[in-house]
Amino acid sequence: MKKIEAIVRPEKLDEVRKALEEKGIVGMTVSEVQGRGRQKGICLQWRAGEYCVEFLPKLKLDIILDDKDLETAIAAITGAARTGQSGDGKIFVYPVEDVIRVSTGEHGKEAI
Repeated sequence: MKKIEAIVRPEKLDEVRKALEEKGIVGMTVSEVQGRGRQKGICLQWRAGEYCVEFLPKLKLDIILDDKDLETAIAAITGAARTGQSGDGKIFVYPVEDVIRVSTGEHGKEAI
């Protein structure tokens, strides 16, 4: 099993969710986060001067899935989240040792 941690633009959430659902991947947790990468935030010009936002709003999606679904999920996320501009996000992949469904006590793939 794997865990995907995907950081995406907030306005891309619906597209990413739909792309994953089309591939049969429905379970995920979404968190509002702030971050910066190579773009180092953004600076805006106002009448009173320059205003810089160091950390931009993003969404973090946590998805646990079977190894066989990993590449399909990555392709769905990148295809739906990509704008071609800096700040599109990142995807991190981690191994998952076990998953336990609290309501039934199921372990492993059955609990996903």
